[in-house]
Amino acid sequence: MHILIVNNTSIPVQQYGGTERVIWWLGKELVKRGHQVSYLVGPGSYCDFATSVHVLNHDIPFNQQIPAGVDLVHLNCKVNENPTIPYIFTLHGNTNDQNPLDMNTVFVSKNHASRYGSVSYVHNGIDPADYGDPGLDQKRNYFHFLGDGAWRVKNLRGAIKIAQQAKIKFRVIGGMRFNFNQGIRLTFDPRIQFEGLIGGVAKNNLLKGSKGLIFPVLWNEPFGLSIVESLYFGCPVFGTPYGSLKEIIQPNVGVTSNSLSALVDAVQKAEDFDPNICHAYVMENFTSTQMTANYLKKYETVLSGQRLNDTAPILTNIQTEKFLPFLP
Repeated sequence: MHILIVNNTSIPVQQYGGTERVIWWLGKELVKRGHQVSYLVGPGSYCDFATSVHVLNHDIPFNQQIPAGVDLVHLNCKVNENPTIPYIFTLHGNTNDQNPLDMNTVFVSKNHASRYGSVSYVHNGIDPADYGDPGLDQKRNYFHFLGDGAWRVKNLRGAIKIAQQAKIKFRVIGGMRFNFNQGIRLTFDPRIQFEGLIGGVAKNNLLKGSKGLIFPVLWNEPFGLSIVESLYFGCPVFGTPYGSLKEIIQPNVGVTSNSLSALVDAVQKAEDFDPNICHAYVMENFTSTQMTANYLKKYETVLSGQRLNDTAPILTNIQTEKFLPFLP
């Protein structure tokens, strides 16, 4: 089968970019399974395992940009017209309107799908080759945050409060000590260390030394790749119960609560969690192997002429509050 994977940003990702990494891992695994993969993505892209790489142009009708010989299109962004050949569309983020989505929409978690009245989802999966040795026996002496610290729904401010009240060392990956986007947040606590935007080996090495991820998001997280990355390195996760978090963070690999004090207590008991169990949980459920197998089932459905949803998915409830509750 020849699959065209479409997104409006460039590949490969250099530091952050969840969708970019997911579509890279998916394409790589599809090729391993004997399929052809082409990409229609942002400018400056390249890929050594793809049949071809093209630049998506929103000013040209989409169907004119599909390379010859493609059997199925896998959209990861909106395009200017529906493909005339079989296709699916993965929604990676959230919307907050009640405009109907495409009948062939795939969501990235069960919770994500259910919020749109759908049961069509595929969990994201990581490629273990990009992470290497998880260092499960390595000594660990701090906790971490992993995400866009300037994005207020990620609640870096709350994560820092948890770290301060738990009196732990804390490394912030993806945030800066001085952040004017967060209401002029100035963090002077010497136990809080800011690593900025890092990726690759530097990020992996930091995760190897962490006792756990503190992730108290204030929105309905569609999936949360940082959760799976952290668990891969044996780090239990302490987060709020919003979106996919309660679905992914099972009791043997972490704690979910929207109470700051409950998360402080949980963090102080982090050593109750076994790094080996956290790592095995990812390997059994959240690698590109499982993700690709599940996407192939979706591909087969649309290739047979069926739709992935019986009715057009539509957001069940408009969120009126800016942030979901984070209690004392």
